[in-house]
Amino acid sequence: MRAGATVRSAVVLALCACGAWAEEHVKWNLQVEPGTVAPGAKTLVRVEGAIDAGWHLYSASSAAGIPTSFQVGPDSVVAGTRVLQPKPKRAFDSNFNLETETFEGTVAFLLEANVKKDAPAGAAQISVSSRFQTCSDTVCVPGRWSGTADVKIDPSAPVAALVIPAGYSEAKAPPAAGASQSAASEGLGAFLAVAFGFGLASIFTPCVFPMIPITMSYFLNRQSGSRRESVTQAVVFCLGIIVLFSGLGLAITAALGPFGVLQLGSNKWVNGFIGALFITFGLSLLGAFEITIPSAILTRLNRSSEKGGFAGTLLMGLTFSLASFACVGPFVGTLLAAAVSGGGPRPLMGMVTFATGLALPFFLLALFPSYLKRLPRSGGWMARVKVVMGFVILAVSLKYWSAVDQILQLGWLTRERFLAAWIVLFAMAGLYLLGFLRLEGIKADESMGMGRLLMGAAFLIFAISLWPGMFGGKLGDLDAYVPTARESAGPGGAPAGLAWMKDQYREALERARREGKLLFVNFTGVACANCHWMEANMLSRPEIAAALQGFVLVELFTDRSDAVSQANQNLQLAKFQTAATPLYAILDADEKVIAKFEGKTSDVPKFLAFLNSAPPPAGADKPAGATRWTSLDGKSVDTNGKVVVVNFWATWCVPCIREIPSFNRMHKELGTKGVVVLGVSMDDEGAARVERFLKKHPMEYTVALGSDAIRQQYKIEDLLPVTIVFDRAGKQVKRFEGFTSEADLQAAVQLAL
Repeated sequence: MRAGATVRSAVVLALCACGAWAEEHVKWNLQVEPGTVAPGAKTLVRVEGAIDAGWHLYSASSAAGIPTSFQVGPDSVVAGTRVLQPKPKRAFDSNFNLETETFEGTVAFLLEANVKKDAPAGAAQISVSSRFQTCSDTVCVPGRWSGTADVKIDPSAPVAALVIPAGYSEAKAPPAAGASQSAASEGLGAFLAVAFGFGLASIFTPCVFPMIPITMSYFLNRQSGSRRESVTQAVVFCLGIIVLFSGLGLAITAALGPFGVLQLGSNKWVNGFIGALFITFGLSLLGAFEITIPSAILTRLNRSSEKGGFAGTLLMGLTFSLASFACVGPFVGTLLAAAVSGGGPRPLMGMVTFATGLALPFFLLALFPSYLKRLPRSGGWMARVKVVMGFVILAVSLKYWSAVDQILQLGWLTRERFLAAWIVLFAMAGLYLLGFLRLEGIKADESMGMGRLLMGAAFLIFAISLWPGMFGGKLGDLDAYVPTARESAGPGGAPAGLAWMKDQYREALERARREGKLLFVNFTGVACANCHWMEANMLSRPEIAAALQGFVLVELFTDRSDAVSQANQNLQLAKFQTAATPLYAILDADEKVIAKFEGKTSDVPKFLAFLNSAPPPAGADKPAGATRWTSLDGKSVDTNGKVVVVNFWATWCVPCIREIPSFNRMHKELGTKGVVVLGVSMDDEGAARVERFLKKHPMEYTVALGSDAIRQQYKIEDLLPVTIVFDRAGKQVKRFEGFTSEADLQAAVQLAL
């Protein structure tokens, strides 16, 4: 045999499969063609699969099932790949109501690999991993595989164009089902949207709005005033506004560590200062006195801006920002307080977004100066805005005084007193707009417009809606900012009936070891609005509280400046590399992290799935039929004394879909006779994907979400569907694996009855 042939033969490798081929019903083989390649050139990685008879494999571009996908290892000499596949078999699948693409027998995928230009000469390896799914008429099995192949990097190797076999085309991967933003991303997006809205709203404050025509005339009446230069000057002016407020956010972020911003929100002096500042702003807007920036500062900046040029315009933007701070300050303070719970770069990002919203109208007016004439002149309506803002800002100040009360544990500003103050302040704003409260902006003989009437009514309606909260009623999102009801809450505002330990991590671990339980850790904060919301609206729900009963519960406060909080901070950073609150984690007695959940959520099934993701502690002997099931909509499933038929399925499983009509009929016919049919989804994507699936394939029986703990408890491998029938005592009567006929299911149920 020639030497070249020997080298080529050495290229073909034995693969290293992750999982048994017999179970995944496809045997993979991997080789590189050509096996000797120059740096910067291309080569083909051939991944061939031999599919068992009676089974099919989904293509890399299939919209249904789990499409076959490939990934080249990060330590390889390959810079990038493109997946090519032969023409798959296309057929409409009524189960998915989609056209599927599959392969049977054998199939060879080609990965067009770009070798790195700096790949070192000599022998190297290319590692490839794959995710796929095979199905028969009765069973579907997801699979994973990985393999490696040898390749020789030779700078002297000829560089020739790759020849792609006829019939091959690039496989375009379908979009991932159920893809959605994380809670954290959604929270950041909402925060930035509010910041931008605050910036726009600041335009209509009494300090800013009257300055618009004066400021814009600066650009439009300059001596050299071409239109282009006016627009450029307006851009620079807007940058001055952005620089000032962004600098404020940057200074706070840079001066404080990862937990520093969190501590800022729970510091008694900081909260007291902000509360006093807001009271000062509020009384000023109500006409008690006037707040102004020292004239010496404004005069000096104004003189500098009159020198002209871009530097002068930039300084004018700074001057404008300082002059308007008396009205803009409350918006800025609220934003910085909201940024506290997220930590990280939020203060800087919030200030940049806020300043952009504030500056944007000036830029647009510079582009279209004719619109200046159409703006309403400041008059009575501006005075009314000023007074209403005064009442609102006084109400907001109570949030910071409430934080001081909680930090010092004084118990002065209780939930009842807080809400009483809010009811009075918002009612006064409404009465003022309706003309019953005589203050600046409304004359005795002035007629009332429809807008003022509706706004006054809205304030009164809001004030009245707060009344039930004084007697323990829930206020929804407002519970994040209102003190908790002490008589109905446990430590930190958690619901009564749950035994929470507070700042006792080591003691909680010891208790978990002693009782043979898992540990549920709640990283929270005294001034964390999202934490309070979760405690009032999520942890207090009956189904969530029931799930938490099986854990040892501990609250760890991270936003104070004492030694205990510092230790909690270090623990959170070490184990989870984040300073964000709220953060929930499930740990075993050896401190191994089982699962974690970050941020606020209103998705009950999603949070329940997190709680149920932990396997039973070692030594816990839980009866197979005694699982406490929770439906997709968050309701507990009553299985006591009933025959339970549990069907483990997935949205990508064709045989599972074929079984749905049988279970629908069983539920309809036997539901009144003490039979509970429960479909447990084993989809990795969770509730979002299942809910979309149910719109096309209605399940009339109860649907729940599975987890790794459920998978282990019921020994659910990759093969689906699996159906288990339990009698009224919770004892397993029959277990079916794969597609099961309706007659066999009915026979097992009758036996259990």
